[in-house]
Amino acid sequence: MQETGITFDHIHIISENPHADASWYDDMLGGTIVASHEVRGAPQCVVSFGGATVIIRGRRPGEELGVRKALQWGIDHFGFHVAGDFDGFCEKIRRKGAVFTVEPTDFNPTLRLAFIEGPDGGIIELLQRKE
Repeated sequence: MQETGITFDHIHIISENPHADASWYDDMLGGTIVASHEVRGAPQCVVSFGGATVIIRGRRPGEELGVRKALQWGIDHFGFHVAGDFDGFCEKIRRKGAVFTVEPTDFNPTLRLAFIEGPDGGIIELLQRKE
C-alpha cells in the first residue's frame, strides 16, 4: 500500500486587478507567470514559485466583495523562504517599492524575517532559517 502525505500546493487570492498583482509577484518577488485565462467568468493568473503557486483571480459576475479593515480570525499572512543574501534581497525589493511593515530582523537565534504588504493589502512574510 502506498503511503499518504501532503505538500503545500498554492495560495488563492481574490484581487481587484489580478493581472497587475501577478506582475507584482513576478517583478517584486521573482515568481513566473505561468498562466493567464478566464475561469468561471473571472480573469485568473497563476504565478509559480518553484513547487508552489500563487493563484490570483478577479471578481466573478455577481460577487460582492468587502475590504479587510483590521486583524481578523483566519489567515493572517503567508511566507516565502529567501535563499542566499536575505538583507540584500530585502534591499532590492525596497528599491522596487516594497512596503515593509516589519523591517528585516532576527526574530530568534534561528530565524531572520521581514514582512511586506502585498499588492491587495495582504501581508507577506519573508524568512530565512539559520542552521
